[in-house]
Amino acid sequence: MSKTVSTSPFVSLQVPEFRNFLAGKFLVTLSFVMQSTVVFWQIDHITHDAFFVGLIGFAELVPNVAVSLFSGLVVDSFPRKKIIYLSLTGLTFSSFLLLLFTLPGFEWIIQNYWVYPIYSVIFLSGICRGFLSPSIAAYQTQLVSKEIFPNAATWSGVAWQGSAVLGPMLGGLLTGFNGVQTAYLADFCIMVFSLFLLLLVPSKPVPEKQGEKESIWKSLGTGWKFVFGHQLILGAISLDLFAVLFGGAVALIPTFSREVLGMGPEYYGILRSAPAIGAVLCALFIAVKPPKTNSGIILLSSVFGFGICMIVFALSKNFYLSCAALIVSGSFDMVSVVIRHTIVQMYTPEHMRGRVSAVNNIFIGSSNELGAFESGAAAKAFGLVPSVVLGGTLTLLTVGIVTSIAPRLRKMDLKDITV
Repeated sequence: MSKTVSTSPFVSLQVPEFRNFLAGKFLVTLSFVMQSTVVFWQIDHITHDAFFVGLIGFAELVPNVAVSLFSGLVVDSFPRKKIIYLSLTGLTFSSFLLLLFTLPGFEWIIQNYWVYPIYSVIFLSGICRGFLSPSIAAYQTQLVSKEIFPNAATWSGVAWQGSAVLGPMLGGLLTGFNGVQTAYLADFCIMVFSLFLLLLVPSKPVPEKQGEKESIWKSLGTGWKFVFGHQLILGAISLDLFAVLFGGAVALIPTFSREVLGMGPEYYGILRSAPAIGAVLCALFIAVKPPKTNSGIILLSSVFGFGICMIVFALSKNFYLSCAALIVSGSFDMVSVVIRHTIVQMYTPEHMRGRVSAVNNIFIGSSNELGAFESGAAAKAFGLVPSVVLGGTLTLLTVGIVTSIAPRLRKMDLKDITV
């Protein structure tokens, strides 16, 4: 007898475990995005140099990628909730350190050692995120059935992007009107509350491994072998990697806000929130009308549109046009995220989700952090506006290459995925 699946756009939210998990994930992301917003502004304010702003991405990239090389195996071998909780504890400590640097009696840390203590905290958070990202991605799949996972992925995207809207706004407004110290205090309190909230989500057993027992080194390579042997997964995450690597301009928004638009931190917070505003609006639409047909064409077109938006943003000298370009870019990016996440999770066996999610985290996480470093370095070498125009152009070129070498991705329909 076939199993009937509800077509309600809220079907995954009817699962209490997933609902509590989503609330905790929302607060974690809110805290992290808010912290990131303040750190980018603080480094730009201290150095007045786009290169040092870009170094934030490099400081997080190195530990994140290094840890992700083996964190997937850890996630597939130990209870995922414990890994999540330990990672969040480390991120909470990172939030406390950033707050500490601003408290009376501790200003000497930044005064004497400049921005390097901040980079050290970002390095620590990169280690924690290297474990957190694959464990959250794998744990989420254990909370809902495969039949409703695409719907859960959409609402997960809504929660992420919703926090990405509020985080920069809160960070920018609190920094602009009350100072960095207040912004870091709010970030720390939100992270502490998320720790308590995630205690409500029950633990899940470690998935049973299938087949013969593998050596540690062979098991570590299984995730990479699976991804590189699967054209749809490899094509989807490669597309995202190069699009964000070349086209992402998030790291340069504080510099654009200050140098091109002449705006303060509160307006910077609005600009930083703009992509997430578009993403949330798009995600709500996708929840009702998911891209199940012509999914490959939609994915490629959305990344192409993202590249166009970055070029428009780079050339704009008007605050409202810049906001509009970033909002539309967020809509295109949300389409890409939902389709890619669905492909990765639906085609990956349960016992390998941690390792494959870790590989995905290296691709996607490294594209964000390496993209931030690349943006800062390119701005230093070619100038602020030309570097973003060049990145957007390379994104368009990437879409053309992937379209030609990954025919299965181009012809893919999500409705044909067997669950």
